[in-house]
Amino acid sequence: MIIILTILHVIVSIFMIAVVLLQSGKGAEMGASFGGGGSQSVFGAGGGATFLSKLTTGAAIIFMLTSLTLSYLSGLPSSSSIMSGKSKAAPAAKAPAPVQAPVSVPPAGQTPAQPPVQGKPAAVPTATPAQSK
Repeated sequence: MIIILTILHVIVSIFMIAVVLLQSGKGAEMGASFGGGGSQSVFGAGGGATFLSKLTTGAAIIFMLTSLTLSYLSGLPSSSSIMSGKSKAAPAAKAPAPVQAPVSVPPAGQTPAQPPVQGKPAAVPTATPAQSK
């Protein structure tokens, strides 16, 4: 049904373009827009509705109805999908934790080296005397 409506919509839009381009412009005479020259006619300065203007109105109504119908149908939930037969994927296996480098512990009795402070050289660790009990 959507395909038929889309084809009708395209045909009506092309038809409406053709009908509008076939019509003559109403601003051909400057005096006609202000009521001069044709004010004695029954329909006024604009004149009566021609066959082409009625075709334009009909095509515009059909165009709007197909537009509204297509937009309504596109918003409805679909009953089929290309993914309807697929099951949910199993969760991916977790990546192993990154391996950390071993931390070196200074031997007993030594203090660890301090990182250099900006502008000062790094301190050299010194041996501390053994603690007595």
